[in-house]
Amino acid sequence: MSHFIIKHLKIDEFTLQSCTDPEVVAKLKEQNHDFHVQFCEVFLKDEDTFLHHFEKWVMNVAQDEEHLSTPNHFIFREFFHTQEQYLDLFDSFVAAHEGKYTYEELNFWRRAIIRTFEHVMLWFMKENHHYSLKRLESQQEMIKELSSPVIMVGKNTALLPLVGEIDSNRAKIILEKTLEQCAEKSVLLLYIDLSGVVVIDTMVAQQIFRLIETLRLIGVKCILSGIRPEVAQTAIQLGIDFNDLTIHSKLELIPE
Repeated sequence: MSHFIIKHLKIDEFTLQSCTDPEVVAKLKEQNHDFHVQFCEVFLKDEDTFLHHFEKWVMNVAQDEEHLSTPNHFIFREFFHTQEQYLDLFDSFVAAHEGKYTYEELNFWRRAIIRTFEHVMLWFMKENHHYSLKRLESQQEMIKELSSPVIMVGKNTALLPLVGEIDSNRAKIILEKTLEQCAEKSVLLLYIDLSGVVVIDTMVAQQIFRLIETLRLIGVKCILSGIRPEVAQTAIQLGIDFNDLTIHSKLELIPE
C-alpha cells in the first residue's frame, strides 16, 4: 500500500500559506516530501518504531520559524486536508484491489491513518506551543532589557533614558535591571533622564525614589534630568518632594 500511496500523492499540494519566497517554498516542499515518505512507513512498521522515526520531523517542523509564525488553525486545516488526501488514496487502493484483502486488514489500515494523524497533530501542536512559549520568553526578556537600558557614557558614568508610560510592572523591571547593570558595569554616577516620560504619579515617583536610594546603597550617585513642565506641575500637585535629589533641567553630562 505504501508504494501505491507514494506513487499517487500530490506532494506539492501541502503548503501552509501563500508564499513567494523561493527559499521558503523549497524548504516547505522538502518538509512535505519528508512527511509523506515517513508517514507511509506506518503501513510497514509497528507503531512505536514508526513514531520514534517520526520524532525528528515533528521536532524540526514544530520549531521552524515559518510554522511558529503561522496561525494554528491554518496548520490544522492543512493537516486535515492531507489526512483527507490519504483517505481518498486509501479508497482508491481498496477499489483497485477489490477482494484481495480482508475487511479486518482494510479497516486496520484505515484506522491506522486516522489514529496516526491524530497523534502527529497533537504531538506537533504540543511541541509548537512549547517553542512558541520559549520564543515569547526570549522576546519578553529583550523587552525588559530595552525598558531599562543603562548606557555607558564614560568610564564610570552611565545614562538611563526612560521613555513612555511607566506602570508598576515596568517600574519593577527598571529597578531590577538598573541595579543589575550598574553593578555589572561598575557605574558610580547615573543620569536618569525623564524627558521621555509624559506622566508621573505617586507610584512612579516612589519607584524612582526607591531606585535612587537603592543605587545609593551600592555607591551610585544619581542625577535627574529632563523633567517636563507638565510632569513637574503634576508632581507639585501630588506633593512629591524632590528636594533631596540633584536635578538638572536638561541632560548635561559632567566630564570625568
